[in-house]
Amino acid sequence: MLVNPTLERLRGGLVVSCQAYPGEPMRHPETMAQIAEASVIGGAVGIRAQGIDDIELIHRRLTVPLVGLWKDGDDAVFITPTLEHALAVARAGADIVAIDGTRRPRPDGRALSEVIRAVHDETGALVMADCGSFDDGVAAAAAGADCVGTTLAGYTGERPATDGPDLEVLAALAAELDVPVIAEGRIHTPQHARAAQDAGAYSVTVGTAITHPASITSWFVAELGEA
Repeated sequence: MLVNPTLERLRGGLVVSCQAYPGEPMRHPETMAQIAEASVIGGAVGIRAQGIDDIELIHRRLTVPLVGLWKDGDDAVFITPTLEHALAVARAGADIVAIDGTRRPRPDGRALSEVIRAVHDETGALVMADCGSFDDGVAAAAAGADCVGTTLAGYTGERPATDGPDLEVLAALAAELDVPVIAEGRIHTPQHARAAQDAGAYSVTVGTAITHPASITSWFVAELGEA
């Protein structure tokens, strides 16, 4: 598999997704940048970040590949939903722009291929298609995506939400596509990460289990409650 040098730096490694939900105390660019820096110290080969301010600050602080996205809107398609969002993410410093890569209609009415081509031509950034199924991934690769993620598997209605990463769709995409397939979504333990790698993941992205204290705390509280 011949890939872009930026993607080559992610091969076989861990990407840490540094995001906080709206209204949370950690929802601040400085906090997310500090978490990103700590993650790189721990061995992360890349960072995934949400929002223009976060992307700009992390881009200034770190030299590892940066996957950027912009969550906006209340529609089903809200991960970097329009071309304007995608261009803004790239111009903020993202090396790879993560966009909704499903086959669902986009809010601006543009085809996925049109968005990918414009990001490539106007900014030189790469594009990661966040997909929800095998068919999504195949279509996104055909549309020109530089890499495909299993980010939305279990969240679009096409597939049930698995307990842990969707290894079935991951393995199928890895066997089918000539572009890197990145495992993402419900990877909550090191064992989940290794299982994703064994299923063919080019690299593994982990967010909640590393960067979201509220969720991690709730897991422990729930276990103690059951005991």
